[in-house]
Amino acid sequence: MTVKLTELSHGAGCGCKLGAADLERVLASLDGTVDPAVLVGPATADDAGVYRLREDLALVQTVDFFTPIVDDPYDFGRIAATNALSDVYAMGGEPLTALNLVAFSLEELGDEVLREILRGGADVVREAGAVIVGGHSIDDREPKYGLAVTGSVHPDEVLSNAGGRAGDALVLTKPLGAGAISTAAKRGTAHDGQVAAAVAVMTELNRDAARAARAAGAHAMTDVTGFGLLGHLHELTRASGVAAEVDAGAVPAITGALELLGDEGAVSGGARRNAEHAATFASIDAAVSPARRRLLTDPMTSGGLLVALPAERAADVSGPVIGHLVPGPAGTIEVKPL
Repeated sequence: MTVKLTELSHGAGCGCKLGAADLERVLASLDGTVDPAVLVGPATADDAGVYRLREDLALVQTVDFFTPIVDDPYDFGRIAATNALSDVYAMGGEPLTALNLVAFSLEELGDEVLREILRGGADVVREAGAVIVGGHSIDDREPKYGLAVTGSVHPDEVLSNAGGRAGDALVLTKPLGAGAISTAAKRGTAHDGQVAAAVAVMTELNRDAARAARAAGAHAMTDVTGFGLLGHLHELTRASGVAAEVDAGAVPAITGALELLGDEGAVSGGARRNAEHAATFASIDAAVSPARRRLLTDPMTSGGLLVALPAERAADVSGPVIGHLVPGPAGTIEVKPL
């Protein structure tokens, strides 16, 4: 029996995340951490937490899991693992260990499907130079998979989303549009080539890009996932106390994504939530096409790094310059046509 994993999920990949505005409302009432060893905690909505163990060593800790974004179990495992590891890279760290997180129905889907998911995750963790040391599973008719990852970083070399400076260039290291392609595939309107292009992007580790960003003197960094480019840039600018300008035409798209975003046929519920949230902090020039507007709020899964660094070093990081940080109300974004 051939199993189509995406038919079993209510949302695809990072598109199944709770909405950013809803999450902010819930978390606002919780007390923040005051432990001085916590170098990065929940307050800045960063990619991972950072806890100092010694003057020369800190732990980077993150957890990430989601519902299937593709039908192939092995690819699902690879994408989920790449996505989880990305949070450690976004903090300037290197991953050390990982724990599998599994929600799965063996009775309905069988051993082989789960085995392939775990094999995909293990292959990516191995490629990253880390090791899987265990995990946890529950019985669930809607499959979910991901990792809890621990990494390390020197306390003086942490790259949070709060270090951006006015004048910094913004470099994006992977194209966007995986959310649109996966939504279209689920609805039967994406072709195999588009899906393959999205899988190739989503399974590319951010390791090399992160190392290049560190070497180029990056001031701030985050990875672009379920809240879309504008949502994650909003978090970076708000934490950094600056505003941003984005050149819509410079934002790269996965092959076929813009065509799919020409109408509402590939727009998911998560994308609509992202667009509604973005309207509260972003102004988009009327000359920006509807397809590019949708690309900016598409819920990306296992996306690239958004790097804020000195403009003269932007060429040292692979990826286009899509805009700049500028003085202005913290967290606001102006989107212009290129």
